[in-house]
Amino acid sequence: MNAVNILLILVALGGVYCLFNIITDVIKNKNNLGKGNPILGVVIGFITDFFDTLGISSFALTTLLFKVTNYLDNDKQLPGTLNVAHTIPTILEAFLFIQAVEVEPITMFSLIAAAILGSILGARIVTGFSERKIQTTMGYCLLVTSLLMISKQMGWLSLLSTGNTAIGLVGVSLIIGIVGNFIFGALMMAGVGLYAPCLAMVSILGMNPKAAFPIMMASCALLQAISSGPFIKANMYSRIATITIIIGGLAGVYVAFNIVKNMPLDYIMWLVIVVVIYTGISMIIKGRK
Repeated sequence: MNAVNILLILVALGGVYCLFNIITDVIKNKNNLGKGNPILGVVIGFITDFFDTLGISSFALTTLLFKVTNYLDNDKQLPGTLNVAHTIPTILEAFLFIQAVEVEPITMFSLIAAAILGSILGARIVTGFSERKIQTTMGYCLLVTSLLMISKQMGWLSLLSTGNTAIGLVGVSLIIGIVGNFIFGALMMAGVGLYAPCLAMVSILGMNPKAAFPIMMASCALLQAISSGPFIKANMYSRIATITIIIGGLAGVYVAFNIVKNMPLDYIMWLVIVVVIYTGISMIIKGRK
């Protein structure tokens, strides 16, 4: 059995584990699913995971749409809802993309494992945050995300990878990659998407940026599947948002991958960046009050 098949099996098992936790919790709390509108939740899931498949962070977009629609009961639910609700759509993304790009197995599995370990630590820390601390942390995380999105739009990330052909890391570069993905996995629990920082890191370390995609998607799929447990156990997520985002998100991923994956997104991306910055600043101000 080759590395790709092993990874696909692990991703599938992660999905089964996450679904089991979600379904068990929803059945247990069937009379306390939350206040959100189910139709709106499906629409949010479709939009956010549609654009996530095309490279625009689902975390940033979901945070934005939650704030605009006042979907959540309180902001303390935000990090958990982001991670739990988007796990299954992210797993679908991983299945669709992971077989298309070759990556050296030791690099792939070590960086994925590092991200998972980081997320376990991060989830334990974030579940102990107050609503005010989450608001402030999420605000700064959104500003960091906006800077990474601007770097991608301006082509700065592409400059880092000019001439890069490597599909793996060795020696000191591998150690740096492991430490970096550990940090990115922890930050995901606070709402910072892993895609952009991971892409920048592997490009700086000399890898072909295309090789980052299996690493990014498998890292997110597995770490979200595992780290969603503490959020569910701590009741720090919206059940109705999770159920509906999964439904809409799966449809969004499928449509984006099969129909409009070459759609021009420049203007939409800049609009999202502006709104993400505004949302981040608003949350910081709210958290400091």
